[in-house]
Amino acid sequence: MVGPMIRLLVAATTLGALVGIAAAQTPKKAAKAPKAPPVTATLPVVGEALPVTGSATWSKRTWLYDVPSQKDAGGKVVIHWFCSPKVKTCADDLARIVTLKENGRVYIVANIAGTKGQAKKLDPIRESEGVGRGTVAFGPNVTKMMKQTSITGPASVVVDLDGKVVMVATGSTPADLDARDKKVSELVATIKEYVATPSDSPKGIKPGDKFTLSVSIKLASWLTYSKQAPSEFKLTAPPDFKCDAKELKGDQLKITDQTLTASVTCTAPKGSYEARGDLRFSYETPNNAAGIGNEGAKWKFEIKP
Repeated sequence: MVGPMIRLLVAATTLGALVGIAAAQTPKKAAKAPKAPPVTATLPVVGEALPVTGSATWSKRTWLYDVPSQKDAGGKVVIHWFCSPKVKTCADDLARIVTLKENGRVYIVANIAGTKGQAKKLDPIRESEGVGRGTVAFGPNVTKMMKQTSITGPASVVVDLDGKVVMVATGSTPADLDARDKKVSELVATIKEYVATPSDSPKGIKPGDKFTLSVSIKLASWLTYSKQAPSEFKLTAPPDFKCDAKELKGDQLKITDQTLTASVTCTAPKGSYEARGDLRFSYETPNNAAGIGNEGAKWKFEIKP
């Protein structure tokens, strides 16, 4: 009897051990991750980068037209405009916003705290009149966003061409709105498709010395040089100028990033000279619209022993 009893005891002990091992190997249920706290919408501050689609804290919105387009906003001052049909000054400010939009250098992202029908009444884009000039958001998420940011009347966040906020205007008095409009007009006035830089007139040149005449064009960041109409440079100089070229076309001109450079190297005998360079180039906007640039430069200098 002792032998069987020992075997039963050993078997029970082994079974208990196996059960314990199995229990230890059974994976525990992963603890549920805590819910992320709700995001509260905030207005950006001056100097902060703000994409045309808005702040990451702003709710997903419903649009009357397409979502905001960085392509359409390229080369334009962006105004994120907030208004409500329940606020009288919003209707007054609408006329101002429409006027700014019609400048052609301003892109409007309107946020209307109301229904689709109410948004249409405060729509500065005006359907076909504003194609490529902005879009309009509406609905409960806009209402919630404006409540969280404490916007009670017309408000504007003005963003410069570098994508950074330059003004947050929340006042609704005529003086407040005048200040915003003035700021936008000042920004628009600085917009240039390109900047031309001719080389200085040669100095201290002796007969037979080589000298360089050049013109550079720095294109705005939102534009690209077009390949449809090749660039061309022509030098008009006295006949005794000996140059490596007096005309440059296409690949003979150098493009580095946004800068196009036409450059020729010449020599000349003793004398007082005047030369002129004319550079013609083409470029494209983000919407593939074509643009033509013509820039000239004059050089007056003396060559003497």
